[in-house]
Amino acid sequence: MPQELLKNTVYIYTDGCCKGNPGPGGYGCILKYKDKIKEFKGGEKKSTNNRMELTAAIVALSALKKPSPVVLTTDSQYLHKGMTEWVHSWIKRNWITKDKKPVKNKELWKKLLELSQKHGVTWKWIKGHNGHPENERCDELANEAIHLL
Repeated sequence: MPQELLKNTVYIYTDGCCKGNPGPGGYGCILKYKDKIKEFKGGEKKSTNNRMELTAAIVALSALKKPSPVVLTTDSQYLHKGMTEWVHSWIKRNWITKDKKPVKNKELWKKLLELSQKHGVTWKWIKGHNGHPENERCDELANEAIHLL
């Protein structure tokens, strides 16, 4: 990757959680650009962990003021595989899964796809609850958000 691209890259970290599934849900995200760091958190009284994972990424990408190269790191296989493997097949099948069922969270996937196309997003998966500082902080933010509902 060219050094200039790395220098201008926004690094995003996301996490979502639920107490019960469905149940009260929260998300947390961190944006890092050069020496600036922004944190966001929020939640819904009734949600799912998958909706919160998608919402974290949407909130983070929506916070960007201009198109930017992004590395988005998540511990969610659902989010990572959805954006790197599944979404293009869903679109070809008119938002129907391989099992001939409507794609869950279609409106969130569509929004995420729109935002990811606006920015050059590289999707990165990491193992959750494994000592990654930004992932741990996003988990804290998501859990804090639930307690504020």
